[in-house]
Amino acid sequence: MSLLTVVVCDHIHQSGLDILENDAEINLINAADEPKDTLVTDIIPQADIAITRSSTDVDQFFLDHAHKVKAIVRAGVGVDNVDIDGCSKKGIVVMNVPTANTIAAVELTMTHMLSCVRQFPYAHNNLKLDRVWRRQDWYGTELKDKKLGIIGFGNIGSRVGKRAKAFEMDVIAYDPYIDSSKATDYDIGYTSSFDDILACDIITIHTPKNEETIGMIGSEEIAKMKEGVVLINCARGGLYNEEALLEGLQSGKIAMAGIDVFNKEPATDHPLLDLDNVTVTPHLGANTKESQRNIATQAAENAIAAARGVAYPNALNLPIKESELPEFLKPYLELIQKMGHMSAQATKSPVKSIKITTEGKVSEYIDSLTTFATVGILKESLEDSVNYVNAEFVADERGIKLDKETVANHSGFENRVTVKLTTQKKTMTLSGTVFGENAGRIIEIDGHQ
Repeated sequence: MSLLTVVVCDHIHQSGLDILENDAEINLINAADEPKDTLVTDIIPQADIAITRSSTDVDQFFLDHAHKVKAIVRAGVGVDNVDIDGCSKKGIVVMNVPTANTIAAVELTMTHMLSCVRQFPYAHNNLKLDRVWRRQDWYGTELKDKKLGIIGFGNIGSRVGKRAKAFEMDVIAYDPYIDSSKATDYDIGYTSSFDDILACDIITIHTPKNEETIGMIGSEEIAKMKEGVVLINCARGGLYNEEALLEGLQSGKIAMAGIDVFNKEPATDHPLLDLDNVTVTPHLGANTKESQRNIATQAAENAIAAARGVAYPNALNLPIKESELPEFLKPYLELIQKMGHMSAQATKSPVKSIKITTEGKVSEYIDSLTTFATVGILKESLEDSVNYVNAEFVADERGIKLDKETVANHSGFENRVTVKLTTQKKTMTLSGTVFGENAGRIIEIDGHQ
C-alpha cells in the first residue's frame, strides 16, 4: 500500500511531528524551513494533506500546485490566509483547530485583569529597571466584590466567568445568542441589556470578529461606563475602537486596559504603548507550551484522519468538486446560507427552531440546503466553532429543533427555498429564489413580497 504524504508547511510542536512520524501509513515531509516558493512548486505537488500556520498562504499559487491535496489543516483558529472558496472548488477540505488554545486565552485574560488592578508590570519595572523601592506608589484594588461584565459567553468567556467567581467577583454575562440558562448554570448572572455590562467595574470581551462586533466598544459606549473602569481584550483586535480606547485612557475615564490584540499587527508603534495605564502583550493568547502541544497534536490527528478519509474534524467548507455538484444548485446553497445569516442578524436572540421548506427541483437537495442554512444562522454567534460537518450536531447540542419540508410548487417560481427562524424573541421567515444562472434574491420577508 502506498504511503499517504503529509506536508508540514510551518513550524509546529514536536508532539505533532511525532504522531505523524510514528504512523506507518504516513510519509511525513517537514518543510517548515523551506523557502516558500520551493515549498509550493516542489513539495506541495507531492502532498495528500498539508498542515499550515500563518506563515503559509493557501492562495491561488498554492492551489495551482496542490494537485493531490485532499485537505488543508490550519494549525490554529484563524483562516484569513486560506482561500476557502478556492479550496472548495478544487474539492479540498479546510479544517482548523479552534479549541486547542482555550485555556491559554482564558488564563491570559485573568493575567491581564490582575496586572491591571494591581499595576503589576509598573511596580515590577520600577523596582527591577529603575531600582526604586516605593511601595506607596503602587496601591491597587482587589477583584473581590468587583462587578465583572463578560461580553460573549462561549468557550472562553464562560471559563473566564468561572475563574472570576473563584475570586469572589460579581459576574454578569451578555451574549444575545445563548440561552440565559448557560450563564445561570455557572452561577453567573445574565443580562440582555448591553448597558448593564457598561456599568461594570471591569469589562472583558470574548466575541468573534465580524461586522457586528468590530468597534462595538466606542466613544458612545465608553461615555456610559463608570469612572475608573478597567477594560480587557484578549480576543480579537478591533473589537474596541482603538481611538476611543486611547481617548478614554488619556482622560482617566478608563483607569486601566489590558490588551493582547490590536487591529493591525505587529503594533510596535501603537500610541497605546506610550501610556502608563495599559498592560500590553504581543498577541500571546495561544502562547503556552500546553496550547502549542494541543494545537500540534490535534492538527496531526486531523491530518491523519483526513488522509485516510475517515473524518474531517472542524471542516470549514463543503468541498464538493465542480463535476459532483449540479450547476443550478450552487447559487441556492449560497443564497440560503446568506438568508440564514440575515435572519440571525435580524433577530439577535437565542435560537429555538429552524425550519427549511423547499419547492421544485432543489427539494432533492434539502439536506444540503438545511446544512447551509444552519451554518449561516449559527455562524452569527459561534463563528469558528460551527462548520458544514458539525452544524446539525451543534444545533442539536444547543437544543435547537431542525425541521425540513418539501412542498408542491405553487409559488410560480421554478425553485424556491424558505428559512423560518424562531428565537426566544420573535419568528422570521425569508423566502428566496435564483434568477437567471446565479442571481440569488430574497423574494419574501414574513409574508411580504
